[in-house]
Amino acid sequence: MIAFRNVAITLGNRNVLNCVSLDIKKGEIFCIIGRSGAGKSVMIKQLVGLLHPNEGSIQFEGQEVTTMKESERIELRRKCGMVFQHATLFDSISCIENVVLPIRKHQGLRGAPAREKALQFMAQAGVAHLAERDPATLGPGLRKLVAIARTLTMQPHAILFDEPTTGLDPLAARKFDRLVKGPLAQSGITQVLVSHDVRSVFDVATRLAMLHEGKIRFIGTPQQLLQSRDPVLKSFIEGRPDLMPETEVST
Repeated sequence: MIAFRNVAITLGNRNVLNCVSLDIKKGEIFCIIGRSGAGKSVMIKQLVGLLHPNEGSIQFEGQEVTTMKESERIELRRKCGMVFQHATLFDSISCIENVVLPIRKHQGLRGAPAREKALQFMAQAGVAHLAERDPATLGPGLRKLVAIARTLTMQPHAILFDEPTTGLDPLAARKFDRLVKGPLAQSGITQVLVSHDVRSVFDVATRLAMLHEGKIRFIGTPQQLLQSRDPVLKSFIEGRPDLMPETEVST
């Protein structure tokens, strides 16, 4: 479904990604991990055309993303929804009105039919009971689930999550994990997660890739990562900088 081929991007004076290639299959829960500044979020922002690589090819369902016109990118973002680290909800309207907005705009529904459809997506995300609440009264975990419900209204083929559990308490983070590997996985939506949360990654990922110094250091299953003897990988997943080789620390 998603293919990166020899992708390179420079931001400022820094080479963020250097000849990165990977494939993500339809229906996968694919996690991208790595230290801060490794280029994880840059990868998914390139996929929806928010950033543009200096070199290489990025394809979504066989279409070349890097050469798309803006009108084509708009259609791409309907098929490939993105949930940002901070839930971008309008606090001046209720949760259900936030979810109704894209239904009105893209499906032309109004009134009761639009609200009924919004409630279906909120139920899928486990937040139908919050329909009339104001987003400002919710914690970050519930706000994120409402944002996911809003993204689902576009009926995307894939959803991209940027640091989805950052700032969430452990219970909210695990609730998000259950949604990812439960209803969303069962719906067949391809999910790509950028995350620092090692527990979450090992709980939900079917496959994962680790970025390090602009390149993919590892790609495989969580079980294969646990079996790796690479000190850079072990240092990251165990949270032990003492395992990092001196040459890696100095860089």
